Amino acid sequence: MNMTGDTPRADEEIDARGLNCPLPILRTKKALARLDSGQVLAVLTTDPHADRDFQAFCQQTGNVLLAQHMRDDAVQVHYVQRR
Repeated sequence: MNMTGDTPRADEEIDARGLNCPLPILRTKKALARLDSGQVLAVLTTDPHADRDFQAFCQQTGNVLLAQHMRDDAVQVHYVQRR
């Protein structure tokens, strides 16, 4: 998982904690559809494979994965910018 010092500013945040693949990605896709191009979505997850899932999702869809980091409470945060 990428550790970043700079945390992007999110326009919207969704909570996908406790959900396993593919549900965090499906919720991300639905939330991104509500955003304008260039806006940033923060997604909270606890699925241990979510980092790879988000990398693949962004590679396939053309959205930009700005950052991923693990919080002290073991929640992963993924910052996705809509294309």
